[in-house]
Amino acid sequence: MQPDRPMNLRRQSIYLLPNLFTLAALFSGFYAIVQAMNNRFEQAAVAIFAALILDGLDGRVARMTHTQSSFGAEFDSLSDMVSFGVAPALVAYEWALKDFGKLGWVVAFIYCAGAALRLARFNTNVGSVDKRWFQGLPSPAAAALIAGFVWISLEYASDLQPIASALPWLMLGATLFGGLTMVSNVRFWSFKEFHMRRTVPFLALLAVVLIISLLAAKPALVLFAFFVCYALSGYIYWLNCLLRRNKTSKSTKN
Repeated sequence: MQPDRPMNLRRQSIYLLPNLFTLAALFSGFYAIVQAMNNRFEQAAVAIFAALILDGLDGRVARMTHTQSSFGAEFDSLSDMVSFGVAPALVAYEWALKDFGKLGWVVAFIYCAGAALRLARFNTNVGSVDKRWFQGLPSPAAAALIAGFVWISLEYASDLQPIASALPWLMLGATLFGGLTMVSNVRFWSFKEFHMRRTVPFLALLAVVLIISLLAAKPALVLFAFFVCYALSGYIYWLNCLLRRNKTSKSTKN
């Protein structure tokens, strides 16, 4: 008896368009690994940022074209693990952490494991958490923190010459910070409440023009500064909530 070939093909079919973006993001992460192994760290850092942009597009394209699927979600998670887990850890290790010996690869592994745990927790919590917030630092933001640090260190090597000896230690701290913050319970704004169709003041458009101009002039510095601010914003929000709770409890006792 001949198998039902058309039915099998339909069962195995996938949506091409969003998965092409995911595949491109996966390629960018793999390319970053290859470039890091060849000591081309600036290209590796840029590739991680390219993966970040592509990762943001695949889900948006899937929603706009109504081509969301469980296969796409799983494929996206595996791509994220390579691009934002393995690639940044290897870039950080090859660029600076390998000089620390065992400490260096342990910290790189902590980052890699943190990314895996962060992605697994995100997948299991989908639909049961407040969509306005991320629990822990998102892995793309943690990867951008590592890649941005490498990028500005190479881009502004002459300006950073007075503190060149401290850069490996700063990378060690940034990698450990990223890995632990991904698995923390600190909340970070998800930007999912930001809608392009809403009206904004005219000055907002001028601010966007200024940001684009700065980004075009100094992309490495602007991107790194943004992700540093974002990585710190969760702790600032957490501290603010803690102070407000303490203030409320004191006023209640009085």
